[in-house]
Amino acid sequence: MSMITLKPLAEHVGAEVVGVDLGHVTDADVDVLRRGLADYGVLFARDQSLTPEQHIAFAKRWGAIDINNYFPIDGEYPEIAEVKKSETQQTNIGGAWHTDHSYDQIPAMGSILLARETPPSGGDTLFASMTAAFDALSEGMKATLRTMRAVHSADHIYAADGIYAQTDQADLLRGHDLRTRAVHPVVIKHPETGREILYVNPAFTLYFDGWTREESLPLLQYLYQIPQNEAFQCRLQWAPGSIAIWDNRSTWHYAMNDYHGHRRLMHRITLSGCELFGA
Repeated sequence: MSMITLKPLAEHVGAEVVGVDLGHVTDADVDVLRRGLADYGVLFARDQSLTPEQHIAFAKRWGAIDINNYFPIDGEYPEIAEVKKSETQQTNIGGAWHTDHSYDQIPAMGSILLARETPPSGGDTLFASMTAAFDALSEGMKATLRTMRAVHSADHIYAADGIYAQTDQADLLRGHDLRTRAVHPVVIKHPETGREILYVNPAFTLYFDGWTREESLPLLQYLYQIPQNEAFQCRLQWAPGSIAIWDNRSTWHYAMNDYHGHRRLMHRITLSGCELFGA
């Protein structure tokens, strides 16, 4: 029997995990966390003193691990990607609304992010429920979107002439020669809950399949406004030892970049996913 308690952080997304040491979880604990992640989209725990070995072992309880192709990796632990910003850098990683790995043919299920060093204040992460965003649409719009697919890529972000190449993160990132393109349903069905999810995001969705970029942008921009309603969001405030587990299929996230002059180091493990199917 698990002693874990899940306390909702907001109406539509997020729950705090209480009563567990994630470095020593039982099968019953993992079952509770799996159900909680499906229900809440993101789980947040505080004061977790995980070693890198424990972080990796905990991640493996969820399934296979994807090795990140772009972020710097810990030299001793390739499963762990470093998401970091130094005292002198102005640009952070993830500083806009997105969902990770939608540009992959098999997008990552989620991530387990552990805070190692945090600024005195700032650096919060916002999460938005894409299930609630879809539910908020009209029945006519839902029916139309269920028939559509969208093209995703990361090339304009990480390529040698991409967005990050123009910033002070350029020297840290890898994978400039990689080329990505994936086509996914605009409305997917969650593999566990069966709930419908709006699956487009401002960072990696380029256009609707069969449409031009110019034709796609007005509808995409309208859809992007929906999850930015604060009623569909929660906010995580980090400290060393804080850990977040999130579902990439059902949430967006946004790393706030409001701590210039301070160092921030996060360790991220990415969890392998499965093929996405339309509603």
